[in-house]
Amino acid sequence: MGLVTSKEMFKKAYEGNYAVGAFNVNNMEIIQGIVDAAKQENAPLILQVSAGARKYANPIYLRKLVEAAIEDSGLDIVLHLDHGDSFEICKSCVDGGFSSVMIDGSKLSFEENIALTKRVVEYAHDKGVVVEAELGKLAGVEDAVKVNTKDATYTDPDEAAEFVHRTGVDSLAIAIGTSHGAYKFKGDPSLDFERLEKISKLLPNFPLVLHGSSSVPKEFVDLCNKYGGKIPGAAGVPEEMLLKASKMAVCKINIDTDLRLAMTACIRQILVENPSEFDPRKYLGPGRDAIRDMVSHKMRNVLGCSNKK
Repeated sequence: MGLVTSKEMFKKAYEGNYAVGAFNVNNMEIIQGIVDAAKQENAPLILQVSAGARKYANPIYLRKLVEAAIEDSGLDIVLHLDHGDSFEICKSCVDGGFSSVMIDGSKLSFEENIALTKRVVEYAHDKGVVVEAELGKLAGVEDAVKVNTKDATYTDPDEAAEFVHRTGVDSLAIAIGTSHGAYKFKGDPSLDFERLEKISKLLPNFPLVLHGSSSVPKEFVDLCNKYGGKIPGAAGVPEEMLLKASKMAVCKINIDTDLRLAMTACIRQILVENPSEFDPRKYLGPGRDAIRDMVSHKMRNVLGCSNKK
């Protein structure tokens, strides 16, 4: 057991036609819920830390919580930096004990993105840490990531192949129609599977990544709204589309919003139905269970990674 890189996980996922879930963490209960699900499902696991999580909880606290989860569960876990936007942030996380980092240079020009990514790759690989990069821009809002729909661009397959060969990056996040946040589609949902297939053919045996891949289940949106929430019209990526992508070279699928919805819906219900309750353990505990159940569902029915550890 221990902190590991995603290299072997992705190799197995690619060969086995499934994806590894990468779940965003912010506090102890979220980590416990996710890890309990992975242990229950005997599934590979990536825990990732966003800019918002670093600001909220401090990377040191999160890293120590992940170390505690490894010791308690006996699982191999990847600790991943999500959307690092500078060499300095990536370096700090590499030096601070993360086993995987993402450098997001998608807002830069193609050549600038290559130069920044290559610099991070050289530093991280020297320390035994793997690197994810991004090419193309996903629309939506999540933590520090904000991209207007008009500024979103899909990943060009030829550029993707050139980018990987020139940077030496270990995995690549691509844009094929997913988006960050709870409001992903205004019309009918669709993913560009033809583009995904082209990229995978140009990069055989190379692990691709989908960000912004929560499904925003209606039952949890309705539950939130029933107990005082105001998130009308939220819509996500249909789970069957994600399952299809997991069989087409997508080895890592990021999920955050669905966890937030599950936990928040549970807590809202408890506080409304029990207005005298003020013990955080009485609502954070069930919230943790809601996270566990959501992650177990994703591992079994969306990622296909149950019993793949």
